[in-house]
Amino acid sequence: MEHTLQIKHGLVHDAVRREPYLADILVENGKITQIIPASEGGAADKTHSLAATADGRTQIPDAAADGRAQILDATGLEVYPGFVEAHCHLGLDGYAIGFEGADYNEMTDSLTPHLCAIDGLNPMDESVRLAMEGGVTCVAAGPGSSNILGGTFTVYKTSGKRIDDMVIQKKAAMKCAFGENPKRCYKDKDTYCRMSIAARLRTMLDKTKEYLARLEAAGDDPLKMPAYDPKLEALIPVIKGEMPLKAHVHQANDIYTAIRIAKEYQLGLTLDHCTDGSLIADDLAKEGYPIAVGPTLTHATKYELKNKSFSTPGDLAKAGCQVSIITDSPVIPQQFLPLCAGLAVKSGMDEFEALKAITIQAARHIGVSERVGSLEIGKDADFVIANGNPMVSDTVISYVLINGMITFQR
Repeated sequence: MEHTLQIKHGLVHDAVRREPYLADILVENGKITQIIPASEGGAADKTHSLAATADGRTQIPDAAADGRAQILDATGLEVYPGFVEAHCHLGLDGYAIGFEGADYNEMTDSLTPHLCAIDGLNPMDESVRLAMEGGVTCVAAGPGSSNILGGTFTVYKTSGKRIDDMVIQKKAAMKCAFGENPKRCYKDKDTYCRMSIAARLRTMLDKTKEYLARLEAAGDDPLKMPAYDPKLEALIPVIKGEMPLKAHVHQANDIYTAIRIAKEYQLGLTLDHCTDGSLIADDLAKEGYPIAVGPTLTHATKYELKNKSFSTPGDLAKAGCQVSIITDSPVIPQQFLPLCAGLAVKSGMDEFEALKAITIQAARHIGVSERVGSLEIGKDADFVIANGNPMVSDTVISYVLINGMITFQR
């Protein structure tokens, strides 16, 4: 069924242009089809004529009179892209306290690349609704950092009952982890030191290369094919460069190890957490890998978090890195993502860079920037409409829209 919506007279922060501007936005069937700034007098799409108000302001014609469009009057309000989280466990770790609420770590095996987040996500958990009402409309959620290889992250929208209908990308990245977490979780089983983590990861990558070579050599002959191995099958897109490693790294030496291995095998890579990022910002800018920083609104509960600071995302952005800010929810409740960006601004980050860190940069980090992360024609109609800057704690969110539909109205 066709659905048309006009957002009228809002102050638009599109995450593309630094300065906000008054504009009308037309949404059709879940996509942004027109953005008409008040200062523009040019023609719009040929199917829609433009009308001018008494003050000369150009706007999309009011389609409400003939029932063609729903009107959302944003006069006095500010319009932002829906916020995007590049790394969390939303829907895998339940809102209720207790073991049954947690589905984000498989603790029986340190190498589980064949696990897929979509099979554990519970979109009806209360935490997902709270995230959406806080303006977080799209997240990348997946396995935790207990395992050297944890499985694949899924990117999904935060409104719906059935995860299959909410997914943007079923398998967006392969989680791997370095440092204290796999050491602590598997020290009595198979992994006691950082050298073991790197060695076991390389072994799995080498096995996958060999497995893939045998598959390709076998062609269509089933008798020549290697025995099916779900773990190696899951790593084939990583070896082919079709899916990045999503590396849990806090400490500088772990960051460099992740980069070293990615280069050895010519893999895609994102650096998630990056607590020591300020110490090596110039190096990271030269390397060019996407960086997600956080969670920062917590104590330094482990040795490798001793350099945790809200100045880190700003330091990295100033150095020229592609930076996003994360909550790692449930470590920080998902709805406080814009607050974390605001705290980064208080610690010296440029405000526009902070906005991009929870919108377009986050979308790029997880490979979905063609759909979400900024307000541009052709993109999904995901909006946060508030009475001010959502990165400031006293701002009130008035509306959240996902795919052009109002999912929250205060």
